[in-house]
Amino acid sequence: MRVLLLGADGFIGRRVTDRLLMDQELQVTVLGRRDSADIRFDLTTGSPGALARFLDAVAPQVVINCAGATYGSSRTLIRSNTLAVATVCEAIRRSREPARLVHVGSAAEYGPVPGGVPVSEQAEPRPVGPYGVSKLAGTELVLASGLDAAVLRVFDVVGPGAPTASLFGRLAEGLRRALERDEGQVRMPDLSGYRDFVDVRDVARAIRAAAVSAATGVINIGSGHAVRARDAAQLLVRASGFEGSIVEENRQVLLPAQVAGPVGDHLPGHHLPGHRAEGQRPEGRPAPGEPVPWRQADVRTARDRLGWRTQVPLEESLGDVWLETACRV
Repeated sequence: MRVLLLGADGFIGRRVTDRLLMDQELQVTVLGRRDSADIRFDLTTGSPGALARFLDAVAPQVVINCAGATYGSSRTLIRSNTLAVATVCEAIRRSREPARLVHVGSAAEYGPVPGGVPVSEQAEPRPVGPYGVSKLAGTELVLASGLDAAVLRVFDVVGPGAPTASLFGRLAEGLRRALERDEGQVRMPDLSGYRDFVDVRDVARAIRAAAVSAATGVINIGSGHAVRARDAAQLLVRASGFEGSIVEENRQVLLPAQVAGPVGDHLPGHHLPGHRAEGQRPEGRPAPGEPVPWRQADVRTARDRLGWRTQVPLEESLGDVWLETACRV
């Protein structure tokens, strides 16, 4: 099967590339802006007609779109997450043999959801902020394109290669600096929210499964467990051996080495569904301007239609984040 991969240089894209190249049944061509790409093309500025000509030359049976932006101005996010998707959809429609499209979406498209329960693909999206809005607009373009297409709504991705701007990329860098400088504190933003963390290698497996399947529409990709970010952070701290303290928004949080008893009840596999996140309002509804306090995927569609389940435990995923950071020169 011929596959055209977009966004191969990103956090998810790099792992997707690795996964696809392992499959001898797949012939992979990479399209992107960098010299390492097989085809040089900028989705944010290139025309659908030009991209369609590349599609006709490669004749892919599947196009996988991992391209996009997580950070930047509203203009950057719209160009990368919405305009670029419109270009891809229109180019596939214009090509001689329209390919199947697998598009990587985001759980940020859902916005605030009721706490204590997993969110299904049927939930009404209400994104907050330019990133979620731009990603939802891209998803809507794919769904309305008339193409043979699946959108994988990926939840909170962790694992080796995590950007330093991400939550655990930032924490790992902070821990490394603290250990090098013999400092006793690492400062972090509020970690009271609950998130559905999924390893980037499991995400790559899901994308590969979607590429070779006939599944269409929106499919959630997550672990199916909500874990308090603070408890997940403790796993990374333990892996590093750091014995100091994490300071969250002017509040010091004691680590396991400083208190008796276990870390808590909300490590993977030990979530209490009825527990309310700290600072969360009834029914999980945040006040205007508050961050989304709860995110948990209903993953039954991925299991039933893709035959996919997570394989990498959160502790292993965060341990690999630390190993990569500690080895960085």
